[in-house]
Amino acid sequence: MKVAQLIEQLQDMDPNADVHFSYNYGDHWRTQVAPTIDRVDEGYVEHSDYHNMDKVIDQDDFDDEDIKLPNRVVLLS
Repeated sequence: MKVAQLIEQLQDMDPNADVHFSYNYGDHWRTQVAPTIDRVDEGYVEHSDYHNMDKVIDQDDFDDEDIKLPNRVVLLS
């Protein structure tokens, strides 16, 4: 999802509603949990073969010599 798409979808929402992020907790029952969103930041991600998804990386973990620069994204946490 792009930031523009998120903004478009949020325009029809109650501006006073709390914001949560839902995901599968990974337990036996596949419980969907929904912690609140407390921060919006920009950061960097790269694909992790171990997790089979993008993972957040610290800006200090890469340098100018990297062939493939990480993707700059908006992070909701």
